[in-house]
Amino acid sequence: MSQGNSQKFEGASRYVLDEELAQIVNISMALEMPLLLKGEPGTGKTMLAHSIAQSLDMELIVLNVKSSMKLVEALYQYDTLTRLNDSRFGDSERDVSNIEEYIKMGKIGQAFKADKKTVLLIDEIDKADTDFQDDMLDVLDQMEFDIMEIDKTIKAKNRPVFIITSNSKKDLSDPFLGRCNFHHIAFPGPKMMRKIVHVHFPEIDHSLMESAIDAFYRMRDLDHVEKKPATRELINWIRALQADPDFHPKQLSKGQMPFLGILFKKSQDLERAQSQGGRVYR
Repeated sequence: MSQGNSQKFEGASRYVLDEELAQIVNISMALEMPLLLKGEPGTGKTMLAHSIAQSLDMELIVLNVKSSMKLVEALYQYDTLTRLNDSRFGDSERDVSNIEEYIKMGKIGQAFKADKKTVLLIDEIDKADTDFQDDMLDVLDQMEFDIMEIDKTIKAKNRPVFIITSNSKKDLSDPFLGRCNFHHIAFPGPKMMRKIVHVHFPEIDHSLMESAIDAFYRMRDLDHVEKKPATRELINWIRALQADPDFHPKQLSKGQMPFLGILFKKSQDLERAQSQGGRVYR
């Protein structure tokens, strides 16, 4: 495996990158350490991995962590059912006596076996238990794992760029935290949000942008909201406002909030927004 990484990430076409985040991404790649990203949903953690892959022309491999997932599933799967069916019916081109033909790489295995360096996104690691977290980092440190069924060791051809995300729903173990670089992505403030909106809507009317962003943050500040609207909801909301020929930005400052169902995805949150946020438009 090659050591170090000379490529530098400087952002992508649809990702607004602040200087501090760019620095931690690049130092993590240079040190070949996993980068752990925390922050509330909608702050761009997952999109960052997509942007790194796009910017550096690398394949992106995504491991979506589930609460019941075992580490071996992320490494490889042994398809015993298909092998059993092949042995029963004998109509397969596979050699039933060769177990390796029934071994399929999981997401980590795919990244290890890739001929070119990849970006491996391990999404929502906080869903997994502590054993999964620590055992996974052991594999990432060693850059190899064993397939017990065929007594074979898979060694990584290239060390992937590891991006690990957490929504902070559960605490991560100290050993896990100690072996990662860490960055907390705070929710964008209005200044950064204007830059993000401009990326998606380069020719947006200024009054619409200002009114929509101001109303958006008022909606985020409502009391007792379980799931606050995130950046993607704002982008979709602006898209809907632009598509409505009867809408005028002044309506937002008057408390007339159209299409609140785009901003709030939970029924109770929508009801609170309707009662607290002003009269619903249409």
